[in-house]
Amino acid sequence: MPISTPSTIISLIGPTFDRGRASGDLLFFPSEAHIHRDLGIDFEIRLCPAFLHKPRSQTPHFEPQGSSSSGGDDEHEKEKHTDVFSPPYNPNLYVGELRDEGEGREYVVLLNKYSVIEGHFLLVTKEFRSQTSPLDPSDLVQAYLLLVAAHKAGKHLFAFYNCGDRSGASQPHKHLQLLPIQNEDGPPIERLAKAARIGKEDKPFALPTLPFAHHVRRLNLPTSATPAELEPALAQAFIDLLDLCISTVRHTTDCDSGTLSYNVLLSLSHMYVFPRRCETHTLAMSGSLLSINSHAFAGILLVKSDDELEALIAEGPGNLLKAVTYESMHELQVSGGPEFDGDLENP
Repeated sequence: MPISTPSTIISLIGPTFDRGRASGDLLFFPSEAHIHRDLGIDFEIRLCPAFLHKPRSQTPHFEPQGSSSSGGDDEHEKEKHTDVFSPPYNPNLYVGELRDEGEGREYVVLLNKYSVIEGHFLLVTKEFRSQTSPLDPSDLVQAYLLLVAAHKAGKHLFAFYNCGDRSGASQPHKHLQLLPIQNEDGPPIERLAKAARIGKEDKPFALPTLPFAHHVRRLNLPTSATPAELEPALAQAFIDLLDLCISTVRHTTDCDSGTLSYNVLLSLSHMYVFPRRCETHTLAMSGSLLSINSHAFAGILLVKSDDELEALIAEGPGNLLKAVTYESMHELQVSGGPEFDGDLENP
């Protein structure tokens, strides 16, 4: 397949969405947005009763990158067979392909088969890579170039990555997701981050109203930046945030052993990382079990009934997010407290 450009990909999202929906290969679930303010964020809670009919995805088995399965070749073939992101691609969900200039890594862009928001699409590594692996520089650059291309086309997106089995990820094949939004300021949390006064633009910071672990980096990147200019800036920002994420989990008493899980948000102006303690939370009032992924931390939540909506508002989105992550210790980490000595080279 020919390699596309980010601007071409953005121009094809709408027509491909219409084709996929008309064919029945893409299922669109209309929703009703309810705004609820909590923690200084105008959370967008989407009520989507039709989502009750979406096939329920079980949390997949996540094989760390480079590890071998005890099942041998048969197990490997089974994994390949069940990989929904392996070719041949559904032509009614296929948008195009991208190649990173620096590393030569290739990506396929596919529409999300089950969409609540029109134009929701995926950036998928063509070669199988594990969803437990951290974002590579090429992943970050290609996602950011898509954000820039959308911005230049008068459209607004943010990207997110669910890493690990407690992040809300539903597929083991590495993929980022890009979600359209109406507000040019970005997703709900972005408005809070833009208003934050920080000491150093090139250092991680936290948002004081959020009572759970999170780490943010401001990105001062011109939309004219080349991939070669974007790569070191995005890679360093992610490394800084991932170091803090690992430090958070390491110094938390209630963390369990296993693969690190976290959520990543990427906008034109900021990068965020949220370490995860667990995948789901049960709402006290309704008893509903909600799976939480990155877009919840962006300020966009999904419920499937009026009862769930009422229960979520009563409990508060902030309390829900607090329940699935860890206590914030960002200020102690960046101030270099004795218990964090050696964790971070350049806090």
